[in-house]
Amino acid sequence: MSTAASADALAQDFVKFAVDAGVLRFGEFKTKAGRLSPYFFNAGLFDDGTKLGRLAEFYARRLLLSQAEAGLQFDMVFGPAYKGITLAAAVVIELARLGRNVPFAFNRKEAKDHGEGGLLVGAKVAGRVLVIDDVISAGTSVRESITMIQAAGGVPCGVAIALDRQEKASDGVTDAPWSAVQHVEQQLGLPVVAIATLADLLRYLQTAADPALYAHFASVAAYRERYGV
Repeated sequence: MSTAASADALAQDFVKFAVDAGVLRFGEFKTKAGRLSPYFFNAGLFDDGTKLGRLAEFYARRLLLSQAEAGLQFDMVFGPAYKGITLAAAVVIELARLGRNVPFAFNRKEAKDHGEGGLLVGAKVAGRVLVIDDVISAGTSVRESITMIQAAGGVPCGVAIALDRQEKASDGVTDAPWSAVQHVEQQLGLPVVAIATLADLLRYLQTAADPALYAHFASVAAYRERYGV
């Protein structure tokens, strides 16, 4: 199987996993931008050992594929508080299991003034640093991570996320012609690696054997038609 075919299969497997785990849900949900979305992805619901372990496996496999296919190189992993902390820890465990042992670090929301002190915890931030988070909504977490990594002497080299919504960024009033992910890639100069995208979700729904799942295809497709990039 080619790398591209493997990546596509990985994305479809991940979408199925997210749906089965109740992390990817369908209905009517209001986004931060004030849009009514027909689907909602809540990575906080990867909330037990089995689900978190499988999520880490998907991240690790996508990263190794991206390394082979696109030449993504990183020396360590950084997890922005709060969700990124658990994700980074889980992903480095899985990467080590697959033979790629890398250090990781994360930040506190508030600097500690005793003990080791400071904002950062874990391995010394150095070399090429990959940021791991669940999604990119406004890019705020990524920008903050870049600032901390650079201040510590590291070089931000990319961002890994679970799902790329592939929709126009918005301040709640106006829509931008680019997505938050595209902003990170084009304005901040960092490649973004996603386990799956909205296009992968649409493909999954369109080919679903379950009529209840297929029933959501039209509304998700219409949403992408209106807000997609």
